Amino acid sequence: MSATRKPQAFVIDEEAETKTRSRHRTTIDFAPEEPESAPIVVVPSRSPSPRKFRLGPILIGALTSLVMMAAGLAATRLVEDLFARSQILGWIAASVAAVAGFAALAIILREVWGLARLKRIEHLQNAATAVLNLDDKENSVTVMEGLASLYAGRADMARGLLLLKEHDGDVLDPRDRLRLAERYLLDPLDAEAHRIVARAARRITLITTVLPAPALDLLVVAAQNLRMLRELAGLYGGRPSTLATLRLARMVAGHLAVTGGLALSDNLMQHLVGRGLAGRLSARFGEGAVNGIMTARIGLAAREVCRPIPPPPSRKESLASLLKEVLSFSKDPA
Repeated sequence: MSATRKPQAFVIDEEAETKTRSRHRTTIDFAPEEPESAPIVVVPSRSPSPRKFRLGPILIGALTSLVMMAAGLAATRLVEDLFARSQILGWIAASVAAVAGFAALAIILREVWGLARLKRIEHLQNAATAVLNLDDKENSVTVMEGLASLYAGRADMARGLLLLKEHDGDVLDPRDRLRLAERYLLDPLDAEAHRIVARAARRITLITTVLPAPALDLLVVAAQNLRMLRELAGLYGGRPSTLATLRLARMVAGHLAVTGGLALSDNLMQHLVGRGLAGRLSARFGEGAVNGIMTARIGLAAREVCRPIPPPPSRKESLASLLKEVLSFSKDPA
């Protein structure tokens, strides 16, 4: 027979009681689902433009205005003198001056339009960055409408725009809508941009290798790089006019300066001169290969600057993968 337990006083631990009750709970609590963290996408870095008041652009603008006024005054005097000599010569000179004036106006409008298109791509990049990082729905609508307007009228983008219009209503998430636009619109352009950069890098490598005058290397490389920039700008929807191309070159130079893309890393030099290539290649071909590498760097930076939607870090093309195609002459990137 067991002994009877005497009455005792207990101090109830609230935390222990909570744990005991939790073992016998029949309700189910659903933890809130944490949103998937998207990789941070940044706008292509550019050198910060100084906000200080600068006299250089004012001086250049004033001198340009004086030269234009002097040219206009000289043309007016020439037409008046020809009218004094003969009515026929005067009307011919006036017609030629009118044609020159219309051509100058068309050139000015083309330059302004090219700069405006480049600025428009910058705005699309900023809006797309907000969508990819913040899942902003309003900016998503802005980007989709901007892409449709940017590539409207292009025969090579007609199919992509049609597919995007058919499936855009099925996707509600702002990030997914931009990824859909990348799949139908920008992926084919990225493939073509890869061929443009590889072709330009290979062309510069060959030209600077066989060029008899090394002093011409700088001019050849500059001309070929500007040509590549114009092709990339036109591919992604820009208007590669003269001023727009120069501004794009400045933006690419700023991007390379900020990201340190102009420095040849140790891995890159090992990729170039490693594997016994240093003993088999001539010094001239080595110089051409270095010029081709720099062109490839500039091309990759220009593609990031011209692309309306900044690519995530996982989709950025590395220089090493491009060099395998540039330095191997087994196939033509064109």
